[in-house]
Amino acid sequence: MAARRAWLSRSGASLLAGLTCGVVAAPAFAAPAQHFAIARGDLAQALNAFSRQADVPVMTLADIRNRTSQGVSGVLTPEQALNRLIAGQNLRAVAAGGGFVLREAPPPSPPPAVVRRATPPEPAIELDTVVVTGFRETLLHARDLKRRATGDTEVILAEDIAAFPDLNLAESLQRVPGMTISRDTGEGRQIALRGLGPDFTRAQLNGMEVSASTASGMDNRGSVSRTRAFDYSIFASELFNKVTVWKSYAVDQDEGGIGGTVALRTAKPFDYPGDKLAFSAKGLTNSATRTVSPRVAALVSRRWGDLGALVSVAYSENDANEYGYRNWGWTPVTFGAANVAATVDPVVANRLINATGAGRVVAPMAESYSTWFDHRTRLGVTASLQYEPGTRVKLGADLLYGRLSNDRDEFSLAAAGDNPLTGDVKGTQRLRGAVIQGNSLVQADYSGGVDLRTEHKRSEDTTVFLQAAINGEIQAADKLRLRGMAGYSKSDFEGPVFDKIFLQASDKAFSYDLRGGKAVNTYGFDPIDPAQWSLMRADTREDQVINQFTTGRFDVDYQAAPTLSIEGGAQYKSFRNDGYTRRGRSDYPTGTSAAQAVKELVFQKSPRLYIVGDVDATFARLGVNRDLSTADDLPGSDFSITEKTWSAYLMMRAHGETLGKTWRGDLGLRYYDTDLTSDGLVNTGVQTRPAVIHGRYDGVLPALNLAVDLGPSVVGRLSINRNISRPSLADLRVAGNVNSAPFGGTITSGNPNLRPFLADAIEGTIETYQGRAGYFAVSVFYKRMASFITTATSAVTYGSTGYPLQFLAPGNGPDTIYTFVRPVNGDGASIKGLELAWQRDFTFLPAPFDKLGFVGNVTRAAGRSNAIVDGQSVMLDLFQLSRWTSNATLYYETPRWGARISSAYRSGYLDSAGGNGSIGTGYLASNNIDLAAHYNTTGGLRIVLEGVNLTDEPITQYSDITEKRLTARTVSGRTFTLGVTYEF
Repeated sequence: MAARRAWLSRSGASLLAGLTCGVVAAPAFAAPAQHFAIARGDLAQALNAFSRQADVPVMTLADIRNRTSQGVSGVLTPEQALNRLIAGQNLRAVAAGGGFVLREAPPPSPPPAVVRRATPPEPAIELDTVVVTGFRETLLHARDLKRRATGDTEVILAEDIAAFPDLNLAESLQRVPGMTISRDTGEGRQIALRGLGPDFTRAQLNGMEVSASTASGMDNRGSVSRTRAFDYSIFASELFNKVTVWKSYAVDQDEGGIGGTVALRTAKPFDYPGDKLAFSAKGLTNSATRTVSPRVAALVSRRWGDLGALVSVAYSENDANEYGYRNWGWTPVTFGAANVAATVDPVVANRLINATGAGRVVAPMAESYSTWFDHRTRLGVTASLQYEPGTRVKLGADLLYGRLSNDRDEFSLAAAGDNPLTGDVKGTQRLRGAVIQGNSLVQADYSGGVDLRTEHKRSEDTTVFLQAAINGEIQAADKLRLRGMAGYSKSDFEGPVFDKIFLQASDKAFSYDLRGGKAVNTYGFDPIDPAQWSLMRADTREDQVINQFTTGRFDVDYQAAPTLSIEGGAQYKSFRNDGYTRRGRSDYPTGTSAAQAVKELVFQKSPRLYIVGDVDATFARLGVNRDLSTADDLPGSDFSITEKTWSAYLMMRAHGETLGKTWRGDLGLRYYDTDLTSDGLVNTGVQTRPAVIHGRYDGVLPALNLAVDLGPSVVGRLSINRNISRPSLADLRVAGNVNSAPFGGTITSGNPNLRPFLADAIEGTIETYQGRAGYFAVSVFYKRMASFITTATSAVTYGSTGYPLQFLAPGNGPDTIYTFVRPVNGDGASIKGLELAWQRDFTFLPAPFDKLGFVGNVTRAAGRSNAIVDGQSVMLDLFQLSRWTSNATLYYETPRWGARISSAYRSGYLDSAGGNGSIGTGYLASNNIDLAAHYNTTGGLRIVLEGVNLTDEPITQYSDITEKRLTARTVSGRTFTLGVTYEF
C-alpha cells in the first residue's frame, strides 16, 4: 500500500516560528513525520540513532545481537522508519507508552486449505501532499510529547504560542496547567508555577539558564524587578516554536528550580524538511488608547545538504494606558484632639484620638487618582546554524537578541502635600466626618487644612538581552555519545530617565470614600485651575540592573545494554547581578523665589482631570541636574551578587517490562558546590562603607522518575526528588536600604548568610489517552521545604536601627516609626496540591458540532509558612500562591476557518507579609478572557482576528487578609489585533 504523506505546519496564525513535520493517516500514537538519516549496519546502533532522531524510547525484548539493518533515509513517521529498520529481521514493533517495544515476530500462519472466494486487491492510495494546519493538531502533538516523557512535563508548540492572542511569552505560558502570571500595564510579566512564585521557577533558553529584568510603571508593584525571576514580557511569542515545562526534577537538569523549569526553544533550520519563508503583519489597538500600532514578524530558513541557517525577526509597538485608584498603603494613625471636629461621632472620635495598640485605627495614605501611559517597543532577533554531516556528528550555534523599551508618562493626584494624609493627623487638617469599619478608616471628610499634590513622572527604560550558545553531539562509538554546550547571556536594564515634578495646592477641603468596593475622592476646589497649584518638588532618578550567565557543560551517554543507558556530566555556571538606584531631589517650599513650574492638563486617560507640571519644560526652567553620580546612590541599592557553581551528575535510564507492564524511568544523583560573593555598601551608623562577604554551600540531590504503561491507553507516573532554590538577590545583599517618606518609611536589609531553600518533593500522575480525541490527567504533588526563607517585619523607631539621620525625610526624627524588614531562615514550609487536565475533540457530536473541542485544567494548591509581622509570629499562605487556578479554551476548527475563546482564572494571593498594622498584602482574584479567530484563503493567506482581556478585568491590590483594605484598583482596556500571515 502506498503511503499517504501529510505535511503538518504547526506555526499557525503567525506561521513564523512553526515546526513543520508530517503525520501518517492512522499512526500508533499520532506521531508526526520527520527527516531520518540512519546508515545501514548493526541493528543496535541503528536503533540508538532512531531513538535519538525520533525522540522516542525503544525497548528491545528480543535478542538483536548480530542482526543488521538496511538503514533508512527520508521523511517518515517514527513508525514507518522503525519498520524499515527492522525489515527482514523477524522482528515486530509494538507501540506502547509513547514509544515502541521490539519483540520476536510470530511464525507465519499456514495458508488455508481451501480458498472459498477471491479477495479483491486492496486499492492503492496515491502519494499526495496535503497541507494541514491548526490548533487541534498541535495540541495533539504536544500531548504525545507529554505521553512519551518520563517525568511530569507540559509542552507548548508553535501553534499554541504564535496563533493564540498573546502579547508576549508570559501570556502564552498561562495556558500551562498550574501556571499563573502577574500582569502590568495590560500584559503578562512574570510567572508562578503550582503556587510557588517567580523566584522558584528557572528559565532556560536554548539549553542554558537565563535571567532578565524589566520595570513596572507602578510603585505598588515594585518598579524595577531586580530578582532572579525572568521577565517573560521581554520576548514576543513568535520567536519560539517550543516551550517545555518540567514540573518534576531529573538530575540531568540544572539545580535551582523547586517550582519547575521553563525551557524555551527558538526555531532551528533542521526543524523544517526544506527551505522556508514566512511572515506576519498585524495592527494592534487598545480601547484605553485608541491608537493603532504595528506587530510584524518574519522567518527565513535555508538548507544546503548537511548545513542549515535560519533567521527570525519579531517587532511590535504597543500603546497601553492603565488607570484607576490607589493608596500608598495603610498605616495606624492617631488624631490630635484639635483635628477632630464636634460633628464627628463621639465613639469614632474617641478611637481616633485615644486608641492605642491593637485598637488603633488604620487609615489609607495619600489617597490618589493615578494613570500611567506606556509606549512599548519590542524587538527580537534569532539566528541559528546547524551542521549535521550524517548521523554521528551534530553541531549548532544560536544567537538571540531582544530589546524591550518603555516610554512612560505617569500622573497622580494625591493627598500628600506638606500637610498630607500619610500618617498621624496633628497638623492643620480638620476632620468633620468619618466612618470606621473594623479597624479601617474607610471614609473621611476634611473641611480644610489638607495639602494636595499632583505628580507627573517621565520615565524611559530599556532592557537589552543577548545570548550566544554553541552545542555539539558526537557518536564517538557504537554505544558512546558525547554532548557539550557553552553559552553566555546578558540582560542589561537601564532606566536613565525617571524625572518627576510635584505641584501643591495648600489648605483645601478633601474627602474620600472607600466603602462598597468603590473609591471616590471629592475636592473642595477645582483641580483643573492652574492658579491653585504651586511648585513643590523636582526628583530625578537612574536605575541599572545587569544579569550575566556563563555556562559550560559536558555530558556522556553510554548504552550499557539494550534496556539500560548510563549518563553523566559536569557543569560550570557563573551568575553575576550588578545594579544601583540613584536619586536626586530638589524641594521648593511655598513662598520661595524659585521659578514656578510650567503647567499643563493631564493628557492621558484618567479617572478625572487635574493640573500637572510639564517635566521637560520645568526642568529646563529650574536648571535641575539630571546627571547623577555615585554620590546619589540610594542606600542599599548599589550591590552585586556573584555565584560560581560546579556541579556533576550520574543517572541511569532504563526501560523494561514487568508483570506485562512496560515501564521507563531514570534514577540519579546530582552534586553542586556554590561559592557566593556579596559586595555592597553597609551602614555603620555614621556612614556607609563598602563590605564584601563570602559564603559557600553544597549538597547532593537525588531524583527518581518512573512512568508505567498501566494499560494500552493509561500511563502512571511517580517522581521523588530533592531540589534547591537559591535565595533572592535582595535577600543576599550586604547593603541596607532606607526608603524615607513624610509618614515615616521603610528600611529593608539583606542577609548574605541565608541558606538556600531545600525541598523534598513527591508527585504522582495518572493519564488516560483517548486515541486522537484527547486525554485526561490527574496529578497530586507535595513539596516539603526546609529552611524556608521568610520575612521578619517590625515597627521600630528610626533611631534604634543605627542608620544615619541624614537619610530622614524633612519633618522626621529619631522617634519616627519605621517599618524594618529583613529576611530570615524560617522553620520550613510545605505545599501540596491536586491538578486536573482535560483535552477532548467532540467528534462524537453530530455535524457541525463535531468540529468543537476543549482543553482545560484546574489546580488546587495549599501551602503556608511562618512570618513575623510587627513583632508577632503569624501563619500566612506562601507568597504568590493562588489556591485555585484554572485555564479553559473552547475551540471550533475546520480546514477553512476556526475560532476559540479562553479563560485564565487565578484566585487571590499574597505578595508580602505586610506590617505597620496590616497582616499580609496581596491581590484579589482575576479572570481574563481572550479570543482568536482565523480564516484561510485559497491562496494560502490567513486572516487573523484576536482579542485580549475582553472584559477589561481590573487588577486589585489590598492590604490585610482580614479587612481587605483597598491599595489599588486599575484597568487597562481591551486589546485587539487584526492581520494576515503567510508562509511558503
